[in-house]
Parts: sequence; structure tokens; C-alpha cells
Amino acid sequence: MGNLRKKGVALLKLVFSALLLYLVFRRIPFRDVWETIRESSPGFLLLALLFFCLSKVIASLRLNRYFREIGLPLTEKSNARLYLLGMFYNLFLPGGIGGDAYKGYVLHKTFGTRVRRIVGVLLLDRISGLYLLVFYSGVLLLWLAPGWLQPYAPWLILGLLLSLGAYWWVHRRFFSYAHPVFWQALSYSAGVQAAQLATAYILLHALHVDEAYLPYLLLFLLSSIVAVLPITIGGIGSRELLFFYGSAWFGLEETTAVGLSMEFFMITALVSLAGIYYHFRKPELRLRVPAGTGATDTAY
Repeated sequence: MGNLRKKGVALLKLVFSALLLYLVFRRIPFRDVWETIRESSPGFLLLALLFFCLSKVIASLRLNRYFREIGLPLTEKSNARLYLLGMFYNLFLPGGIGGDAYKGYVLHKTFGTRVRRIVGVLLLDRISGLYLLVFYSGVLLLWLAPGWLQPYAPWLILGLLLSLGAYWWVHRRFFSYAHPVFWQALSYSAGVQAAQLATAYILLHALHVDEAYLPYLLLFLLSSIVAVLPITIGGIGSRELLFFYGSAWFGLEETTAVGLSMEFFMITALVSLAGIYYHFRKPELRLRVPAGTGATDTAY
């Protein structure tokens, strides 16, 4: 019954993604967007791929820092392999076990760590990234400084400052066991989102955009927030729809905006697909032994 429900949810997500894409390409011919993508600079595409990989390396380090705080000192290599497998499950097996659920299951089964704490740090890992997306969006909006924002700019600045305090309080109040790494995890999250912003910026160069970067980057951040919502397959459709309407709002080239969204998804899919290797050959989990003990890393 549970498996049938998961397949039903996956089917609904797939249908909703297809519907959103239909709404977008009903207004913009798909061939125009595809032609824009085909004319992209290969060198910039490769550089964007490298920066995206960098963002995922930093994200993996952030998650492993949380794991260590709950008594799971995985080696960075073990954690990176598990993280990549989770990316594959999240994007390509949405009807099966999700990436976070799989990581939680394996870590609990292998090391016996309390489920509540594993789930807690996996949730914190997501919240930390989402918070920086929202924070960066506010900063970019202030930098962009549209006319309608001027009367509200001081309130937005105050809101950003208060949001940091509120996030710190929630982290300390509900996740006290992981609170010692709050600032370190937040700095990792800042690095993750900065690397992904750089990825989007480089993709704009690949698409031959020579000016007006800020509106595109703001839409990119907002689309990343929307993509977090579990209503589509990997954010497909929701990103493109936001880019389409956002480009009309800011007076941007619609085919370029949607092309940016599609290129970012293709890079995400390419990197996530590499995790299929660990689907067939499950990663060996090793715990790091402190230096100076004379022992070697322990495999499980």
C-alpha cells in the first residue's frame, strides 16, 4: 500500500511538472528556447559545471559537519559518495526512497544512531541552505533597488537582520545538540549558494548575456526556493514558470531566462546521474579515526 502511494505521488508530481512546462512552452516556442541553448558557449558551460560541482562539495562538507556533531564522524569520501547517491535518488527515483530518507535509514541501520537526531540534522541541512537562499534574495533585491521597493528598503534590511536572529534562536531552541556548529554550517551554506550563484552567472555568459545580470540572478534564487517545494520532479516546470513570468516582470528576454533554467537543470541532472554508480555498488561507510591514535579508519 505504501509503495502504491509513493508511485501515485510521483505520478502526480510528473503530471504537474508536465502541466507547468506546457503552460510555459505554450507561450514560448520550445524550438526558440532550444536554439538559444544550442548557441551557448561550451567553455562557459564547462566552467558552470565545475562551479556547480564545487557547490555540491561544500554542501557535502556541511552535512558531514552536522553528522560529526551527533557522533557520526564519517570520512569525507564516504559522506561524499553517500551524498551523491542521495542526489541520484532525489532526482531520478522520486517515487521510491528519497535521498534523505535513504541516508537516514543507512546511517541508523549501520551505526545505530538515534533516528530523531539523524532526521534533525538532515532537516537542518535543508533549512540552512533554504535560509541562505532567502537571505541572498533579499540582498539582491536591495542591490537591484526597483522603484517600488524604495519606501520599504529599511524594513527589508531590518527583516534580514531579524531573520538571522530568529534562525539562530530556532537552531538553538529545537536543535541544541547541533547548535555548536551553527556558524560553521551557516558559512558552508553561504559558500554553497555563492557557488550556485556563480554557476548561474557563468551560464548567463554562456547564453551571451552581457548586461542586466542582477534580475536574472534574483529570479534564479527565487526559482531555487520554489524548486524546494515537493510539488514537481526536481523543480522541473516550477523553475521555468517562475523564470517566464519573472522575465516579463523585469523586462528580460524570455527565451534566455527559460534557457538559463533549463541549462541549470541539465547540469544538476548530469551530476546527479553520476550517483547511479553507487546505486549498484553501495558506498562503503568509514568512520574517521582521530589523528595520533595509531588506528586506521573503520569500515562498515
